[in-house]
Amino acid sequence: MPVFAAYLARNRNSNEYSRFNMRQLISDSSKLVAKKYYSGFELAHDTYNAMTTGSDGKIYYILCSEDPEIAAQMYTFDPDTDSCQHLGDLNEICGEDGLKHICQGKSHVEFIEHNGLLYFATHVGYYEMIDGMERLPQNPPEGLSLYPGGHFVSYNMVDGSFQDLARLPNGEGILTLGMDRDREQLYAISWPTGCFFHYDMREGVLHDWGQVSHQGEAGKVGRDYRTLCRSIFVDPRSGFAYFTNAEGDIMYYDPNTKVISTDSRVDMRLDYFGTYDIADAGSMGYNWRKVFWHPVEEVAYGMHGNSGYLFRFDPMAGRIHLVERLTSLPSRSSGMFDQFSYGYLGFTLGPDLETIYYLTGGPIYENGQRVKGLDKIAKGGAKGLENLHLVTYHLPSATYRDCGAIFYEDGSRPTYVNSIAIAANARVYCLARMPYQDRIIQDLIEVKLNLDE
Repeated sequence: MPVFAAYLARNRNSNEYSRFNMRQLISDSSKLVAKKYYSGFELAHDTYNAMTTGSDGKIYYILCSEDPEIAAQMYTFDPDTDSCQHLGDLNEICGEDGLKHICQGKSHVEFIEHNGLLYFATHVGYYEMIDGMERLPQNPPEGLSLYPGGHFVSYNMVDGSFQDLARLPNGEGILTLGMDRDREQLYAISWPTGCFFHYDMREGVLHDWGQVSHQGEAGKVGRDYRTLCRSIFVDPRSGFAYFTNAEGDIMYYDPNTKVISTDSRVDMRLDYFGTYDIADAGSMGYNWRKVFWHPVEEVAYGMHGNSGYLFRFDPMAGRIHLVERLTSLPSRSSGMFDQFSYGYLGFTLGPDLETIYYLTGGPIYENGQRVKGLDKIAKGGAKGLENLHLVTYHLPSATYRDCGAIFYEDGSRPTYVNSIAIAANARVYCLARMPYQDRIIQDLIEVKLNLDE
């Protein structure tokens, strides 16, 4: 029974609790315990996306690095043996080991599996503060050259080999990745200027179709700055690759005509999503945050990050339908946005193709009062501390469930979670901040759900 309904059933005859009481609801909510793993990378920093469950049942993930000379590392976790294995160093994988440039410090994209291979892309993890914002470095540390550009990469899950497919020509990282499996095409948006790339896997040819959102995140705030879309989906019927811009336009790339167009029938500028200054930093604007193609329903399901609304997009009909607000119960009841102003990337369809899983925030209450964060931050990030909640939504029955807040065994909170992978036996994995020796790192955690509740 949902927590709110159970609460009312228990207390409907009580004078003391005749009205809804937030503090009691929060204390009654289920608490989930997260198990921490140490993969072996003591510099591991925040990961965005860069995680998946392979068809072999293993969890694949990348731990990122802020160090300009130490690259991000790729790992796999086997739920059956409860063990982690190091797979590779991103600089070595890209053939750039020892070249003395700013390294491949991050992967910002989901893995996409096709024919036994996992496809992903690399990104820059070291930034330079310019005009108060993290920017692509213009002045590299002494002894290093500038970042050379992100790579398209594949990993063979059978023999453990990597293949470097292509590198962006403009020295930018790869922020967003999508694939047309049927036609074997890869699509990407670069960071920071937001160029759209098309890599033809069959021909081995890379096309650059230029900027799709003014100057992207390289622009000047208040003028030509635009937050870039983090998620591309492909409609397998047409082969069109869909993404958004900060203005809320839904755009698509036709690989046959090599043209990027705007869908004039529909957009993301919905009242329920909120109101945004599209030239300002600190939010995703009207972009969708995360989106996936549903192979059975033949529609896309997406999340608008800041508002927390789940929506259904039918590209054939040119229609968006709001489904449900997937924020936590405490967030829904308080009516406030979550503290992470971009919204979360821990959003995926489960292996049953019926259940959506979402890792999101929930307010913290002290002495009955919600702990408030900053009113605004200059760039997307957390305005303040909050709980981590696991929310599920069962599509056939339209059932929302807040499974509860997640805590470590010592009562501390996992934070900065922007990844998710679902394994068998109701196990949920993500990458979260945790203490390690004298520092805070980000590494793998496991949460087991009770399916009988």
